[in-house]
Amino acid sequence: MAIASDETTRICSHCDRVIPSSNIDLHYAHCSRNLEKCKVCGDMVPIKHAEEHFLNTHAPVACSLCSETMERGNLDIHKGENCPQRIVTCEFCEFPLPAIDLAEHQEVCGNRTEMCYLCNRYIRLRERYNHETRCTGIAENNLESSRDVRAAEREQGAPRRQPPEYSRRRLLFTIAITGIAVLFGSLFYQKKAETAQVH
Repeated sequence: MAIASDETTRICSHCDRVIPSSNIDLHYAHCSRNLEKCKVCGDMVPIKHAEEHFLNTHAPVACSLCSETMERGNLDIHKGENCPQRIVTCEFCEFPLPAIDLAEHQEVCGNRTEMCYLCNRYIRLRERYNHETRCTGIAENNLESSRDVRAAEREQGAPRRQPPEYSRRRLLFTIAITGIAVLFGSLFYQKKAETAQVH
């Protein structure tokens, strides 16, 4: 049933909603009996759920990471985006650490260098992306004759140098050692747990 557009309306003095004038008495009786305005946020909540609304949304709670007190409704956003003790990851080494320490860590970590496998220059990690997008594969501090040789190789269609094989071997070695360490650690922990149960 459509309401005529020229029907007059009134504002409910309890919930501040606009109600058709013909329904205002019935609405007010229902509204004032069943709803109450939250004193904190102003939302209309059922009277029987008012205390639950306050406890779930507005009750003060302390962050388990930094002990800052806030409304319960803001806790998830705080822990995910604002808490100085939330765990974040360094963009250079992917090491997890508290957000409050990230800037200082990245200042040091970003200044570490790695060799560019295209031009054989050491590049700071913080400059690696920009370097990779503009790297020509020619070392800037080489003698002119070696530049000529590299240019000639490129004209002949010689492929660019690939990363050294030893770095792949080193990565595989590191993965293997880590796996062995995890295996020994779990065996040691299992034996320790068994001896603790015996005693």
